[in-house]
Amino acid sequence: MFSLITKIFGDPSDKSIEEDYRNEITTLDQVQAKTHEFQSKFEGLDIDDDDERRQIKKILEEIKHQVFALHRRTCELIHGKTFDLDSTTKYEWNMVPYDVQLLGALALHDGNIAEMKTGEGKTLVATIAAYLNALVGQSVHIVTVNDYLARRDAKEMGIIYNALGLDVGVISHGQSFEEKKHSYSRNIVYATNNELGFDYLRDNMAVSNENKVMGKLWYAIIDEVDSILVDEARTPLIISAPSAEPTSQYMRFAAIARKLKENTDYKIDEKQKTATLTEEGINNLEKIIGVDNIYVSQHYNDIHHIENALKASTVYKKDIDYLIRNDEILIIDEHTGRVLPGRRYSDGLHQAIEAKENATIQEESRTLASVTFQNYFRLYKKLSGMTGTAKTEEEEFYKIYNLEVICVPTNRPIIRQDRGDLLFRSEKGKFHYIVNLIEKLYEKGQPVLVGTVSVAKSEYLSHLLEQKNIPHNVLNAKHDSKEAEIVGAAGKYKSITIATNMAGRGTDIKIDDRVRNLSGSVVIEGKGGKQEYPLGGLFIIGTEKHETRRIDNQLRGRSGRQGDPGLSQFMISPQDDIMRIFGGDKLFSILARFESHPENDPLVESKMLTRNIETIQKQVEGRNFDIRKHILEYDDVLNQHRLAIYARRNRILSGKDIHSEILEMLEHQIQAMVSSLYDIHNEIDSEYITDIVKEINDFAEAEEIGRDDLANITSQEKMTERIKTLLAGKIEKLRDTGNEETFADFERQLTLASIDEMWMQHIDKMARLREEVAFEGYAQKNPLVVYKERAYESFIRLINDLEYRVIKALLTAKPSEAIDSVELESALRSDYTETAVATHGKPKEAEDINIFPNMPRNSNSRQEDGTRVIRVQNTNQTPKEIDMSSVPKNAQCPCGSGKKFKNCHGKG
Repeated sequence: MFSLITKIFGDPSDKSIEEDYRNEITTLDQVQAKTHEFQSKFEGLDIDDDDERRQIKKILEEIKHQVFALHRRTCELIHGKTFDLDSTTKYEWNMVPYDVQLLGALALHDGNIAEMKTGEGKTLVATIAAYLNALVGQSVHIVTVNDYLARRDAKEMGIIYNALGLDVGVISHGQSFEEKKHSYSRNIVYATNNELGFDYLRDNMAVSNENKVMGKLWYAIIDEVDSILVDEARTPLIISAPSAEPTSQYMRFAAIARKLKENTDYKIDEKQKTATLTEEGINNLEKIIGVDNIYVSQHYNDIHHIENALKASTVYKKDIDYLIRNDEILIIDEHTGRVLPGRRYSDGLHQAIEAKENATIQEESRTLASVTFQNYFRLYKKLSGMTGTAKTEEEEFYKIYNLEVICVPTNRPIIRQDRGDLLFRSEKGKFHYIVNLIEKLYEKGQPVLVGTVSVAKSEYLSHLLEQKNIPHNVLNAKHDSKEAEIVGAAGKYKSITIATNMAGRGTDIKIDDRVRNLSGSVVIEGKGGKQEYPLGGLFIIGTEKHETRRIDNQLRGRSGRQGDPGLSQFMISPQDDIMRIFGGDKLFSILARFESHPENDPLVESKMLTRNIETIQKQVEGRNFDIRKHILEYDDVLNQHRLAIYARRNRILSGKDIHSEILEMLEHQIQAMVSSLYDIHNEIDSEYITDIVKEINDFAEAEEIGRDDLANITSQEKMTERIKTLLAGKIEKLRDTGNEETFADFERQLTLASIDEMWMQHIDKMARLREEVAFEGYAQKNPLVVYKERAYESFIRLINDLEYRVIKALLTAKPSEAIDSVELESALRSDYTETAVATHGKPKEAEDINIFPNMPRNSNSRQEDGTRVIRVQNTNQTPKEIDMSSVPKNAQCPCGSGKKFKNCHGKG
């Protein structure tokens, strides 16, 4: 296997180079001098330039074998030495990469996913690829699934990075702006996916480049890549602010839902986790509310809230989907069993669950900025990942992220036994058998790791073990504070550990010689025969199969690391979710033949049964992939808008001549008005002059121009130019009130805050549009096509409304009224929160700035990350809507590219 892969990718361990380095390099000073020599090859090259990026890739290919050899030589030089991680912790470095680890690093460097089994040293592998790519001069981001792993790996792997001459930063929740900015400036940055995503959003809400923390997105290595890019793919990271929606209504919706009957008034779908009102249910709802037709009444939105209340009471279950802690509803990650602090269900569902459980109902929020992991990680110039279980999802990785899965061979052969599934008549009998088996294994000293799919199941099993007086540890969403400690001890003699799914990923379960050398076996007799289990290593028991093979493989993979012995066995019953929801007649026909079989005895252990369940899992995986792919097609539309808006925002932040951009906006608005009226009149006559004068003066809310100002003009181009000159003169007078620099800052802040407010409104519109187009299927139209068309029209309106808003504010501003006359209704308010997998955070207030030196200060706030809240006066006039045909050819394209319309979307 190794020789085949090296033929394709080349041998990353060039022995001649390694031998040279062993003779030449004997000190860390020599190592670091070599690192500086490599870094000098990339000086002056810009990763944002396509040609220069190709040059960077060429140089990396030329030096990669030397870099890998230098990394290995450095590991040899520090091997056996002890380092202080902090004032109380010492760490002995005892790692030198194996050839297969170099192969894994090569897969990462080439922009692939390296599938490496548990215990094969993925953490060290990442340092090799990260070192090579950090030589370019841009930070390399190593992404972990939690803060603990980020801090641990940054400290421990910081030893090798420092020895090589690189510095390391770590990003964790709760850090100050200064701490984050410092960490992001390091060569290597360890961070969670959530912190990276939120920092990206915050950077794109900042009011100056100095208030950004991240820098360029060059290269990311994602640890547990399947968890982040598959399991969490659909999770949006959201920065939000409270809405004005009253919370009391959710109790009313919950009370109404309790009056409705399943199958009569509503139907549930456990696969999709939905509850839908029937026609009879709608009729009953109308009677309860007291309206004749709910669809044309003010209660139309109640349908959505009632269905949320029904979902909360039927398909979302306590201790399976969520738990209650300190009067708060906390979501449980279905894939890991971990609590997701700060994450909330959207669209009022979380409030519906709070009402169901009589918990304090938190107000709904309005989205200010959001991004999914799918779209965030595709922003990097280069992306790669590591995991022990990627092969089953390789189609999705390739089609969505253009990442290939490379299976890296193990350093030692895997000798773990993976038994066929055991089928039981009932769940009760299955757990009785599991407890009996654990008791016998415990007596022999065999460590056991039991995987469950929910908090409820883990606590039920724990209760059964307590009745047998069997000592054990429980690791689930309720007991997650000592996760690494509990998982790390799971391989010790007589250790019994119950864990929900794959909690504890990232922590190796190591066994000692006493466990490794256990001999003999455990036998359980039954009516259907006997089951014999050999001792030695870690015993894995799966209490039921998960929806996807990958999660099952993760559980199995905790045993048998680095050639250790071990055994895995899954137990299944008809009450298991995958059997109950997705199982077919074929599987249940097996049960019909064993009606009289003892409940506590396994009916059958069969590889064929295992294959049948795998077939079901493949179908579920395919369905889930189709759902994620379908959602991504919609998300990609908004993502294109996001990139265009953020590009425009960054151009305003970076541009020195903001006034020129303001004048361009002024020209666009005038062109639109001139063109719109010309379409009505078809010529520039006296009536046209009267109308355009009125429209311009209404727009400026003052008598800015008269008929005489537009005399003898016969073309639209000259009309536009004349009006622009007149209105620009008014803006110049405002500019003369203060100094040029402070006015430019005022124009910049005005534009940025308008962008943020209009973008927030656009996000709301797109969310509503997504719901509306769902009904287009009934009209034999493709909802996605309709969504794209209407979304594009909405985006064109967004750009026009944005420019209208900025110019309107400038033309109507009166210096004597200070900044309060142009207060901006900014999305960057001081009480925003972050949701998804992150915790809530309220930014601090700091100083404000004074635009004009002769005007009083106001209370606009600058937040700790540099964002500032400004407000703009509401105007009574509604901005005009335009389509692409009304965009002037020489105007800036509304897409935000910075190009002229004729060279962009107006081409051809």
